[in-house]
Amino acid sequence: MPPVLIVVGGLPASGKTTVATELARRTGFSYLRIDTIEQAIVRSTPLGNPLGPVGYVVAYDVAADLLRTGVSVIAECVNSVEITRNAWRDTGTAHGARVLETEIVCSDPVEHRRRAETRDTGIPGHVPPTWPQIVAREYEPWTRDRLVVDTAERSAAEAAALIEAAARP
Repeated sequence: MPPVLIVVGGLPASGKTTVATELARRTGFSYLRIDTIEQAIVRSTPLGNPLGPVGYVVAYDVAADLLRTGVSVIAECVNSVEITRNAWRDTGTAHGARVLETEIVCSDPVEHRRRAETRDTGIPGHVPPTWPQIVAREYEPWTRDRLVVDTAERSAAEAAALIEAAARP
């Protein structure tokens, strides 16, 4: 059976990390988190934020290595522009993986803001975007099908179960 690349995208504080972490626990798939990769780059190089495409490019290459060896991958990132969405899809298909693109949304703006203002990212030194930065962020509309999961309506466990079911052949 070919590996699966599940791309979990969405605005900061929408619930991506919580859902992707639960999904990784359920499936045993490798889990790549762009925030972790980017913070490691900032911590260990002279580079600073914003990094631009650097963290994503590192993640594409790590995902490619894993997929090449038959290991399924969950990639969690904002994935706000079509170029990154295409790059994830191309990474998966180039290495024989089935690709499931998911968009995590939080349809309740009060809850979304609460999450943004109270969350602990769990990454030492990482400073998450503020609520005004989240609302002002560039986020291109999707132009192709994807699985949309609303974390204002589902728990992380329910969201992970929905994604896991969609990822089955």
